[in-house]
Amino acid sequence: MAQGFGLDGLTELRDERSRSITPENPTGAVGGGGTAASDLGPGRKGRPNVTVEPGETATLAAIEGSGVIRHVWMTVSGGDASEDHALRNLVLRAYWDDEDEPSVEAPLGDFFCSGHGRFATVNSLPVVVAPKGGFNCYFPMPFREGARVTLESAHDEDLMLFYQIDYSEEVVDDDVATFHAQWRRTNPTTLGEDHTIVDGIEGDGQYVGTYLAWVALGDHWWGEGEVKFYLDGDEQPTLCGTGTEDYAGGAWCFLPTGAKGLTDQETYSTPYLGHPYYEHDGSHPPYHGIYRWHVPDPIRFREDLRVTVQTIGNDGTGLFERADDVASVAYWYQREPHATFPDLPDRRARRPR
Repeated sequence: MAQGFGLDGLTELRDERSRSITPENPTGAVGGGGTAASDLGPGRKGRPNVTVEPGETATLAAIEGSGVIRHVWMTVSGGDASEDHALRNLVLRAYWDDEDEPSVEAPLGDFFCSGHGRFATVNSLPVVVAPKGGFNCYFPMPFREGARVTLESAHDEDLMLFYQIDYSEEVVDDDVATFHAQWRRTNPTTLGEDHTIVDGIEGDGQYVGTYLAWVALGDHWWGEGEVKFYLDGDEQPTLCGTGTEDYAGGAWCFLPTGAKGLTDQETYSTPYLGHPYYEHDGSHPPYHGIYRWHVPDPIRFREDLRVTVQTIGNDGTGLFERADDVASVAYWYQREPHATFPDLPDRRARRPR
């Protein structure tokens, strides 16, 4: 079974074998954990991290057989990773069952709801970012013949990478869908044209989440745009929201009672939705990060799926079309094979403002 554990599931004993891949035990071998030596002796924290060099693609996991990745934790250091664009210069990829093309491809920070090259504290169910920059993902990632997880560095400096990939060896049924995530950016958007969060998804599956890293390039309120889901050949969307902050569960521009202006926007983080990051210090346009997990309400599609978001503002007298910098990560499950992803923009095109 490739289903996640709830608290009720803890009473169920399953035919699984727990494994963990770390720099100490890069293959997840039985009895292979914590054996490297440090100055304190063998088995005393001898290899807690690896160095990822500029231009290198490090293989973090190469698993054979059938199983499910249950938890991923990682963090990076070297320079100040929250200020020197490392979180956009590093690209996380995952491949299932001998795929040549990745099923997961996104800048490291954006995948963990930390766009703009900045850490954001996130307290959600599938993604947690703990101080300072402890990235955690609990989306179950099943595979039948093997799994490969890599991290590519386009950074100018060596980076220390600490990581742990916890998985179970188990039989995965044929009808279980596999996990996918894809990053896109429109910088800037074109007036009157929606940002595409994802399109070209073909097959049978369900959409489970969105992260948006939004730079508000103009004045006034930026979040009137609707998130739209085009399902199974839709010419017009079957699902359409009422506004960008509404999609993330917020309302009225994220403003607290008594706010004096748009600079007072609040941040929040909950199990399924949030606005965990807001920065407007005057040195750059306002940065926003929002997420929405469709975990209790996955969006089912049978044939194909396209998801978009409008860039529409409100100046207090009415709506107007905006041109903003919008980056997104789409998260979904589907039966393989999946359509080839569009080419990931290069380092310069990923660079935060």
